[in-house]
Amino acid sequence: MAWLSLSIETDCLHAEALADALLEAGALAVSIEDADAGTADEKPQFGEPGSITRPGWDRSRVSALVKPDTDSRLLIGTCAAQAGLDALPTFTHEEVAEQDWVQVTQSQFEPIRVSERLWIVPSWHDAPDPAAMVLVMDPGMAFGTGSHPTTRLCLEWLERTISTGMSVLDYGCGSGILAIAAARLGAAEVLGVDIDEQAVTASTSNAQRNGVSARFQDSGRELSGQFDVVVANILANPLKVLAPAISGHVRRGGRLALSGILLEQTDDLIAAYAPWLPLAVADTRDGWVCLTGVKA
Repeated sequence: MAWLSLSIETDCLHAEALADALLEAGALAVSIEDADAGTADEKPQFGEPGSITRPGWDRSRVSALVKPDTDSRLLIGTCAAQAGLDALPTFTHEEVAEQDWVQVTQSQFEPIRVSERLWIVPSWHDAPDPAAMVLVMDPGMAFGTGSHPTTRLCLEWLERTISTGMSVLDYGCGSGILAIAAARLGAAEVLGVDIDEQAVTASTSNAQRNGVSARFQDSGRELSGQFDVVVANILANPLKVLAPAISGHVRRGGRLALSGILLEQTDDLIAAYAPWLPLAVADTRDGWVCLTGVKA
């Protein structure tokens, strides 16, 4: 049996309502993504703790999987009207073959060796090294399974940096992988914040699965205090905008690590943080860089 995959372009004001309408109409699965993802116009989602920001993209893509005999135009027209759209949005459709979606997804994620002692292992795999320090992480709706170079750079830096009893802030926690790693490495107080409620939920669940003590909260809540270690793996533009806030949460003598930065963006980021603390390149991988510094 084949299924029909719909791809619909809309905006952040209507994307969620359109997705809900499609699900109510019988869609098997629905997702919302940045229509400009992978291009120069891609817009990362970020927010400063204490601020209220509406997540979404000006150009959103709503994808839906529906039965093969579905009248795409009729379904989308009906759901678009329910979502408050005045006209039929631009859309495409294509057939996709029936598959064991769980098996296909799981086959794409294998254990990842971060270092001699640190591994990231999906829950359906056994740990390759029984003596290793294992982070159990499954792919999900929140970013961060350990496969991206920026996540690897931050994990390697945390392993070199964290010592027992430290306090750690994971700024833009995604799946919570960096916060969980910090806790496993001996940090006594670990807090992760993110603009995405799903990220906070996923991080909390992942921390429980890994048996670590870490707190996670929405970035709309007030965030106070300073930490021995602050790590932020976001993207260059939000990192620059948030420079005063992120730097402000590093205590004197504390360490900061930033990633999600392309090599050509290095100088801009170093300049953006210069008023608060000096940054230097700690490591690079596949065109991405990790910047670190100590607050005087």
